Amino acid sequence: MGAMPGGARNGRGRGRTGAPPISEINVTPMVDVMLVLLIVFMVAAPLMTMGVPITLPKTDAQAMPIERKPITVTVAPDGALSIDGDPVGLEALVTSVNALAVDGTDERLYVRGDATAAYGAIMEVMGALSAAGYSQIGLITDRKESN
Repeated sequence: MGAMPGGARNGRGRGRTGAPPISEINVTPMVDVMLVLLIVFMVAAPLMTMGVPITLPKTDAQAMPIERKPITVTVAPDGALSIDGDPVGLEALVTSVNALAVDGTDERLYVRGDATAAYGAIMEVMGALSAAGYSQIGLITDRKESN
């Protein structure tokens, strides 16, 4: 076994006599990554909107101009509910609001929660209204007295 003359190789290793390198881009790994990202975003997107969408008013904000009397849900300190002064249970809340809503689920709703009422009771009310399709839910507060 001797070396081949002229430094030629016997087909092993890299040499100029072999096939030229492939100059195509292999997109299979990129497609795999994009499909995984697509699945992650499809699963994560609904989870990001599961909360109750509300905008808490600033304590120094001015009163909003109102064209007509809004629907107001009040949560008493003991958790009792009323709509515009009429007592209602949590089970009948959505039905009662639907009966009063002129614009359907586009109606603006206000929740008045007593400062001593349980946070969970107020969130139950807002969650029930949000699950019924109402997206414009606001919280009513008193203006803070400036010293």
